[in-house]
Amino acid sequence: MSRRLLSLGVIAVAFGLFTAAPPSDAAMDPNAFINNLGQQGIRSLGPNVPPQQRFARFRQLFEADFDVADIGRFAVGRYWRALNPGQQQEFLQLYREYTVQAYVEKLGKFGGAQFRVIGSEPYGDGVVVNSEAFPPGGNAVRIDWHLVPGGDGYKVNDVMVDQVSMKVTQRDEFARIIQNNGGQPSALLAVMREQLRDHGTVPTAAPYPAMRQQMPSTAPPVPAMR
Repeated sequence: MSRRLLSLGVIAVAFGLFTAAPPSDAAMDPNAFINNLGQQGIRSLGPNVPPQQRFARFRQLFEADFDVADIGRFAVGRYWRALNPGQQQEFLQLYREYTVQAYVEKLGKFGGAQFRVIGSEPYGDGVVVNSEAFPPGGNAVRIDWHLVPGGDGYKVNDVMVDQVSMKVTQRDEFARIIQNNGGQPSALLAVMREQLRDHGTVPTAAPYPAMRQQMPSTAPPVPAMR
């Protein structure tokens, strides 16, 4: 019996290294929540982690700890209501994959960085947690996490890297793509679908016309380290 319990304990610890769900006490404490998320994110983007595992681990973090639906609706902006329910659902699916893919590539520079939470303050119905990352050989990068109540704790609603908002940058990029394609919101879905297909992530279910502006191959810009 003792060996069986020991084996179960080892499995539980190993699983804990890969799960994105923070402990219940950390989920209720915004500083502990972000410290846990930041440390896991750094591990998931580490240089010794194979690319496929980076995507899988970061996707798990994104789905568990980010308010994906709300961020996605904000990013598509006023065009959200122009999409029918099926298109809205497809957009959120594409948005999740696009964001995971783009930010794994863009934030890979933080893999192996030191990370620390330096404070927090109330913000509307939520809280902003301030943190710093110290990439190897680089200067400190300020990262502010906007949290909103969600589930038994918090969800990330926005991330600001050196005062540049992730979701505002994406909204501007998405609006530009739609405007450059006749103001048709469906054009954004086609561009995102094609971008993900090119990376081998989402196969195209049906042909669609070529868009006049392609989605950039990386995420919305994150400022260079000072």
